[in-house]
Amino acid sequence: MRAVRLGIAAAVAAAALLVFPATAPRPPQHARRATGKIATAPWPYLPGSIVPVRVDGFPVPYHVALVGPGSLLADGRYVIPVDAPPGSATLVAGNAAGLAERSVHIGSVPSFEHDMLAVASYDDGILFHDARTFAVLGLLATGGTPSDVAGDGAGHIAATDTQGPAITLIGAAPWNVTHVQDVPFGDEVAFDRRTGAIFVTNRDVRGAGALTRVDAGGHISQVATGLTAEGLAIDERRARSMRILRTFHVAARVFSLALSGDGTKLYAISNQSEGSPFAAAGSAVLVDLRPKKPRVIARSRELTFPIGVALDSSTQRLFVTDESLDVVYVLDARTLAERHAPLVTCRTPWKPSLDPKSGRLYVPCARADEIDVFDARTLRRIAGAPFKTGGYPLAVTVWHAPGSANRFHR
Repeated sequence: MRAVRLGIAAAVAAAALLVFPATAPRPPQHARRATGKIATAPWPYLPGSIVPVRVDGFPVPYHVALVGPGSLLADGRYVIPVDAPPGSATLVAGNAAGLAERSVHIGSVPSFEHDMLAVASYDDGILFHDARTFAVLGLLATGGTPSDVAGDGAGHIAATDTQGPAITLIGAAPWNVTHVQDVPFGDEVAFDRRTGAIFVTNRDVRGAGALTRVDAGGHISQVATGLTAEGLAIDERRARSMRILRTFHVAARVFSLALSGDGTKLYAISNQSEGSPFAAAGSAVLVDLRPKKPRVIARSRELTFPIGVALDSSTQRLFVTDESLDVVYVLDARTLAERHAPLVTCRTPWKPSLDPKSGRLYVPCARADEIDVFDARTLRRIAGAPFKTGGYPLAVTVWHAPGSANRFHR
């Protein structure tokens, strides 16, 4: 995550801290209670959600009570049981200054017989959409702030918490939600499909960046990397030990990575801009990993403020988002020259993802609260896109139902 976003989030989190006195003091008879509002998302919460209880309208401390399924944690979060049936619960918060009440809608577990999109919404959690209609199916509030989400193709989804100590794991059959601790400040997440391991880049572990591996048995291993570890790409044929094999310089402020299918070429995005505090242009670079000392073999022209990357091996195109111009650059994956005029998209495009099965390019637009979708071959926008999603979306992954068609209808 970007430092400016994290600073704002930390201030908001501190302001929203809830305290639960054993008994709330009685107000004087002449005092008037303010009518507060408990902020919740506008979509049904999925079973397994951890919902923050935040009240606008009167100050902390206040007491919170629950009527309905689930429980309240000491830090002021409402936990919906993973086996909760569809229905509702009521949250009530109050103190000497005010009173607030909110009904929380508990939705049904999504049907895994249909393709779905899972969106990492920094403000809300993991929002599930129907992959064909883009309709919202439900929200899994993770209890944290997701910056990335990934699937393993076998019914499992993992999401980071860029402000907290754990990752969230979601299983499809049956529906289950668990949290793996000791994976702090996660930025990107990816599955090693050969072993079932999950890899997470950590922005800060004991003052340094790190890479965390969670194996299929839940065992955690970590290795320190350079400061503020962010980009992640896995060569599944060689992702075994957690030893650092090589360290090499390719560009300043590398934010995103992509790896060719044969594991010989690495794409790195330098998240810089001449108009930013870094006072240097951004770019995409191509690194040949075959020599003992990897070397840069291609570099794009100067890009305004590039941030995310997705590789389409079938068309040899590299898609790079620009958070300043609100476009997606279309580069030749072999030379990094432009192959097509930039695709105009919604505000602040972040981490794009290419779904090889559907041939679609998904572009989360952080400041628009939207997801844009393009046909990766024709470069045309898919009907119905961009569509609304959760607040500050940063990443998208596709969950394909078993036996689903190779491509969506257009």
